[in-house]
Amino acid sequence: MKHALTAALIILTALLPGLATAADMQAERITITEWKAVFAKIEARNTIPARSRLGGTLEQVMVAEGSEVAEGQQIATTVDEKLLLELRAVDAQLQALTSELTNAQAELTRGLNLLERGVTTEQNVDGLRTRVEVIQGRIGSTEAQKDVLLQRTAEGRVLAPISGRVIDVPVTAGSVIMPGEMVAVIGGGGFYLRLAVPERHADFLNEGDDIRIDGIEGTDSGTLAKVYPQIENGRVIADVELSGLSAEFIGKRVLVRLPVARTQTVVVPQEAVSTRMGLDFVQVAPPDAPPTERVVVLGEKLQIDGRALVEVLSGLSGDEALVTAHE
Repeated sequence: MKHALTAALIILTALLPGLATAADMQAERITITEWKAVFAKIEARNTIPARSRLGGTLEQVMVAEGSEVAEGQQIATTVDEKLLLELRAVDAQLQALTSELTNAQAELTRGLNLLERGVTTEQNVDGLRTRVEVIQGRIGSTEAQKDVLLQRTAEGRVLAPISGRVIDVPVTAGSVIMPGEMVAVIGGGGFYLRLAVPERHADFLNEGDDIRIDGIEGTDSGTLAKVYPQIENGRVIADVELSGLSAEFIGKRVLVRLPVARTQTVVVPQEAVSTRMGLDFVQVAPPDAPPTERVVVLGEKLQIDGRALVEVLSGLSGDEALVTAHE
């Protein structure tokens, strides 16, 4: 009789493959981060136009789109023909005044000699001395006028306002431009992923947060470097810093995933789930009761601290003890 009972138990155990022996797992309620996928663009932190301070003809453009420039580097030259003519006229005036000054100084020297011999009067010598001083003043004024013309001519050198990369050159050599007209657009201050996020997510964005970037070589991580305080068209502008970011194509779109919320959910180890006939089951071990199977609705699979977990949307509350089903 005893041997028959033992045999019956062995057969019963074989017929119940889902029976578990001991609780070795736990359903957990954890907080997970929700990620929102948005597209970011590669842009420069600062985008500043290089403008011509002088109106005239653009004689030379020394850069093209993609060129690297340093702050203060000359990138173009503007020429105003009228300034060159005015400089020639001023130079001619200076030559004439210089000759006139030479003659006046010679007459003053002769007048001083005659005054020593008593041939002329002090009044005549004072007149000659005054004439020399007037000519010297006219020369100084003309030289100052020339300096102004030279400064205006030098303003034809278009300089890079910042160090960076030339993004756009909307003009070509030979173009007629006005004072203050843009010659090139330069991006500098570092290159970032710039994105626009709906304002409802603004409170969840914090500088320093880790950001996921999806690329050709897989998923990379970056840092939320700056969140701009001004909301434009219902969107918050933010910059994501990524080491080794290629700035070969400015404006290229990149898929970025942002942490926008934190929610609590129930997770179980993936090995605690079994699937039969299109349904997912877990073995729940109630206190002081045999394990029972429970149907659950699963969400996405997660990797947390090296553990393979799966989200449970319904069927568990998060404090159940689980056992592994034996197939």
